[in-house]
Amino acid sequence: MEPGTARIAVDLLGGDDAPAVVVDGALRAVRADPNLHLLLVGPTEVAAAVTDALTPAQRARTTVRPVRAAAGPAHHAPRADSTVRAAVAAIRDGAADALVSAGSTGATVSAAALGFGRWADVRRPALVATLPAVAGPVVLLDVGGSLEPRPLTLARHAVLGTAYAAVAHAVDRPRVGLLSVGTEAGKGDRPRKAADALLTAASLPCGARYVGLVEGYDVALGARADVVVTDGFTGNVLLKAIEGAYAMAGGPPAGGGAPRAAALLGVAGTVVVCHGAAGAEDVASGIALAAHLWRRSASDRVRALLDGAAVGSPAVDRTDEVRP
Repeated sequence: MEPGTARIAVDLLGGDDAPAVVVDGALRAVRADPNLHLLLVGPTEVAAAVTDALTPAQRARTTVRPVRAAAGPAHHAPRADSTVRAAVAAIRDGAADALVSAGSTGATVSAAALGFGRWADVRRPALVATLPAVAGPVVLLDVGGSLEPRPLTLARHAVLGTAYAAVAHAVDRPRVGLLSVGTEAGKGDRPRKAADALLTAASLPCGARYVGLVEGYDVALGARADVVVTDGFTGNVLLKAIEGAYAMAGGPPAGGGAPRAAALLGVAGTVVVCHGAAGAEDVASGIALAAHLWRRSASDRVRALLDGAAVGSPAVDRTDEVRP
């Protein structure tokens, strides 16, 4: 159990099976961590399903912000009165420290970028997940934040992933690989070839070193790289494929399966996005991850580590611009 109070804003209406699984996940989280405080953002009757099931001492660690509208899967710029926008506003106003939502990824990323602002040198925020590989945890990004594989975006995400591995998981001198269809030089499509050249010349933080191209099985084995970089489309497909493989094999390994919660890097706040199909245990895990990141000041520390990194000029690809 990590020390320190963490106040987490929970989007009660986010997710395919919300609000039931979010209520259950919130209950599990607050019961497991005596230093956890929850700001329940959603309809009062849904929040009451959480608070009514808690002891008086546990209930004292919850507050409610009544909101009735969910962002919905079609809202990439969610309405101002949605739960996810209200949760972002609560953090900005100082009522909470971090946000957890299992709602639309596009809506959550957009709300965070609009509400918190992006880091100056990160045009496309990235979702980063940690997988339990055979040789140790592997940080995989992007897993859904930015779908287009532009070379400079991939190179910048390598820097983000390196700093995250060092800060969130205490990985010493992380090894960084770029996901492709082979490990030989020149393998892959045009964006991957260009990103490979950028990363070969890049200055990575935390004493990290770029090991070159890696393949899909390197994500599961973890022997060649601690950080694996890809675009959000490929990363999201890979993550769900691993999840399906565990299901075919009768369940995930003892150390855990494919995570259903990912940290959002590149915005000026602590945000965790859960899988839309997340269950109660996944939501509780996402809340625990948000608390862990807040207690480690992960967002600020990752941001500070970016200052010494160099991955090429922004003029390399102006199409990296993003409009929330």
